[in-house]
Amino acid sequence: MNTIPQIETKNGKPGLTTFEPGEMNTYTSVVDAVTDLKHRGYKDYFRREPTFIYCSELDIWFDPDEFDVDEFYQFGQNLNPDADRVLYAITSSTGIKGTVLDAYGVYTEKMSFKMALKLQRS
Repeated sequence: MNTIPQIETKNGKPGLTTFEPGEMNTYTSVVDAVTDLKHRGYKDYFRREPTFIYCSELDIWFDPDEFDVDEFYQFGQNLNPDADRVLYAITSSTGIKGTVLDAYGVYTEKMSFKMALKLQRS
C-alpha cells in the first residue's frame, strides 16, 4: 500500500501529492490541480455519495466497480481542519474522465465499505 508523504512547495505551504509515486506533481492550490487535470482530459465534475459518484451535468452515476482512481491529491492545512480536502482524478468504465473533490479527516461523510476501499489512500 502507498502512503502519502507531506510535500512542501517552494513557498513553504503544504502541497498536493499524486497517487502514482513515479509521477509526483505538486500544486499550491486545488484550483491549480483542477485546471491541470482539466487540461489533461478530466473535464467532468463528480460528487461523492455514500455508495456511488454522481455527475449532475451528465446525470450519470458510477458504482465503485465502475470507475478507477487514476490520481489523487491531498490538501492538508494543519491549522484549519475545514480545509482538509482530497481531489481524485477518475476514469469511468465507459471512458468518462472527471474529478471528485472530497473532505477527509474529521469532516469525512459516511460512505459504503466498497466506496471506502475504492478511495483509500494508504
